[in-house]
Amino acid sequence: MPTGEDGVPAEPAGIARFRCVIYLCGAPDTDLGTARKECTEYAGDFGWEITGVIEEHVGLLPPDGRDGLGRAIERVQLGEAGAVLTAWRSMISPVPQEYDAIAREIEKAGGFLHVRDSGRKREGRTP
Repeated sequence: MPTGEDGVPAEPAGIARFRCVIYLCGAPDTDLGTARKECTEYAGDFGWEITGVIEEHVGLLPPDGRDGLGRAIERVQLGEAGAVLTAWRSMISPVPQEYDAIAREIEKAGGFLHVRDSGRKREGRTP
C-alpha cells in the first residue's frame, strides 16, 4: 500500500470518506454551539466528512413540521450523506414513535440516524 509523506498509508484513489450531515434542533433562544462542536468532533473521531450542518430553532414541533430535518433527510436521499448525526435523541423527537419513524425514513433513503449521546449520564451531566 502506498504511503504518504509521513509514512501513513495514503488513501487509495477513488475511495471517498463516509459522509454525514449534522442536524441540531433547539428552542428559539437556545445556543447550539456546544452541540455543534461536539458533533463535529465526534464525526472527526470516526473520520466522517461533514457535508453540512443544519440548525433549527423551532422548539418542540413534531418532526414532520421541521424544514431543516426534511433537508437533512433529503441529503441522504440524494446520496450527499450516508447518515444524519444529531447530538441527542430529543433533537429528533422525545416521542419514541416519532423518533422511530424518522429513523425508518432515513433508512429507506439508504442511510442511518446516529445519535452522538444516547442520553446516558456522563461526567455528572444529563442532556
